[in-house]
Amino acid sequence: MAESNSYEEQRRRQIEENRRKLEELRLHHLSAAVREAAARPKPNPKPRPVRQILSLLLPCLRSVFRFLFARARIYHWSARPVSQKRKAPEPGDLRRSGRVAGLPEQPNYLEGALQRDYRGVYEAYAASKTPTAEERAGAVAKAEELKRRIHRIRCPAFVRPMSHECATRSILMQIPKHFIEYLPAHDEAAVLVDEADDEFHMMYNAHRKGKHCHYYLDKGWRRFAADHDLADGDCLVFHMTERVKFKVYIFRANPDYESDQTSDDSDDEE
Repeated sequence: MAESNSYEEQRRRQIEENRRKLEELRLHHLSAAVREAAARPKPNPKPRPVRQILSLLLPCLRSVFRFLFARARIYHWSARPVSQKRKAPEPGDLRRSGRVAGLPEQPNYLEGALQRDYRGVYEAYAASKTPTAEERAGAVAKAEELKRRIHRIRCPAFVRPMSHECATRSILMQIPKHFIEYLPAHDEAAVLVDEADDEFHMMYNAHRKGKHCHYYLDKGWRRFAADHDLADGDCLVFHMTERVKFKVYIFRANPDYESDQTSDDSDDEE
């Protein structure tokens, strides 16, 4: 009986201790404040300022005004009398602006060009200067004969026929792949010597990417081609005299090239 009284007394003391701690933490006051805040009515939302409302309505008003203005223009032009409307141009006539409609009629240069089947001065000149297949073959045959004579003295050489792109527009000249065994494996300064012993300095480039190799001359080739008036069909022989130094021989596909040069010289002498 005494043991049960001691247990009940210990339990009562524990309950009083817990109640005292809750009083110190004031948890029941906090829960009451939360219930009051939840039951309190929410305030009305803050009204938006006038500037914010106008910023939202302005795009809509702008679209409405544009639509009304477009409809007004359509109505204005449709309501004009038939005599005031512009006359639609005929299928073959050129449309002219209202600012120049009162000026004198200009000649139609396009019609005259079509009647003459005009292709342009440059195209006609290029067509007249294009070498024939026989002239190309003749220049290549002369170049191959010189290369064979150079090979007899055990000197490397290669032949490079000129295309229109390589002779007049390209900034580089590609070297044939069969000649790469005589060339270095890295970039170097190269020299071309023409038949008048004038030297032209340029760069030799060796690009290796996997199995693909590209060897060419640039940074000076365009000047060499322009100074020697290279043209489509010409054939060049590159005689390697030293390391990345070539003696260049030019065989013209145009048979009138030398006669043009000599006629110019004779005119200068006169």
